[in-house]
Amino acid sequence: MHSQKRIYSLPRWRVTRWLADCGPGVPDDIRVELIGNLFGNLPVFAGGVINTLAVAAAIAIRTPTALFIVWIGFEVAVCVARLIVLLVARGAALKHRRTPTDIYLVLAVAWSVGVGYGVIVSMARGDWVAATLACLSAAAMVGGICFRNFSAPRLAAVTILMSLGPTIPGAALGGQPLLYIVLLQVPVYLGAMTAAAFTLNRMLIATMRAERDNNQRARHDVLTGLLNRRGLIEAVDAALTAAALDGKPLALLFLDLDDFKGVNDAFGHAVGDRLLKSVAGRLECELCEGDIAARIGGDEFVALVAVPTHEQAIAKGQALISAIACTYPLGEGVSAAVGLSVGIAMVPEHGTDPEGLLVIADAALYEAKSSGKSRCCMASPMSNLAALRRLQAGIVGSAAGTLAA
Repeated sequence: MHSQKRIYSLPRWRVTRWLADCGPGVPDDIRVELIGNLFGNLPVFAGGVINTLAVAAAIAIRTPTALFIVWIGFEVAVCVARLIVLLVARGAALKHRRTPTDIYLVLAVAWSVGVGYGVIVSMARGDWVAATLACLSAAAMVGGICFRNFSAPRLAAVTILMSLGPTIPGAALGGQPLLYIVLLQVPVYLGAMTAAAFTLNRMLIATMRAERDNNQRARHDVLTGLLNRRGLIEAVDAALTAAALDGKPLALLFLDLDDFKGVNDAFGHAVGDRLLKSVAGRLECELCEGDIAARIGGDEFVALVAVPTHEQAIAKGQALISAIACTYPLGEGVSAAVGLSVGIAMVPEHGTDPEGLLVIADAALYEAKSSGKSRCCMASPMSNLAALRRLQAGIVGSAAGTLAA
């Protein structure tokens, strides 16, 4: 199953990697988002294509010489190729397949070369109506390049240079001394637009880093780095949706440390925190790729694992008990021992709702603790009934509180 978010591939060729590079120290997930920004959307693409083709066609009709016919032919070929690559990339990105990013970036440079070619040819021929039209089109496109492609400032700089830079030799070839002022104006303009692209890129990356950090804090436990309750619910919900489509059974394991309060009381919360971090590390080591681990509060942990049968789920719970219920060295000559109790709810047998599964697994955990701790208990009709009563009590209590307020 794939999400509805398009994910575009990072470039692989040396030249395209250089063009798309956004600086050192940028995480790969942010780089992927920046690459996605370069593909824009179809209306933006269509606007640029219409502008370029209309100008090239108008000038070719006005002056149907070989130079201008070559220009309109080149523009048509590049625009058609870019459209095909864009559509292929959008489809592949939606299915999370490799996208033709390298070709797309090369075609973006080729498009800017075509714009620049039209500028220099128009100015060199001394047709100032055509030259004015070509230069205005190039200048307009430069603004769009800067504010559409600043996700890759080097690409923006190259395409700006290729599209408007030819006005400099064009002014020299035009034979009009007044145009020599372009030799001063255009470099300053090109430098300013390029600097703006790099500045906007730095601002965008800083914003994306802040959003990334906020998202991390919102969905992860600060102490252990595992998912917190909010992150767990979202991850389990996504896993349940995928499991429903694939027909794969899952098991939700609710874990609670035995005698953890005694560790906190005897050695203090700092030692207790170190113990919780050690437990989280062992929990992650015992899980397979694709399994989900979370700490949802205090000494309560949750794992969602892919196992097909009750027996395998119980075996997994017993393995976690063996790995986690032991003595931990906690530094400064301090060590502490804890046990582990596990309650299990199976998907879809015991439900397909994250919150409901947590309630049922918690009830099974209560049974495990009641029967002597350091045990693993599968949800049963008795625990399901207890879970239903607890859930109903919570709903009634919430309603009573609302009425009282």
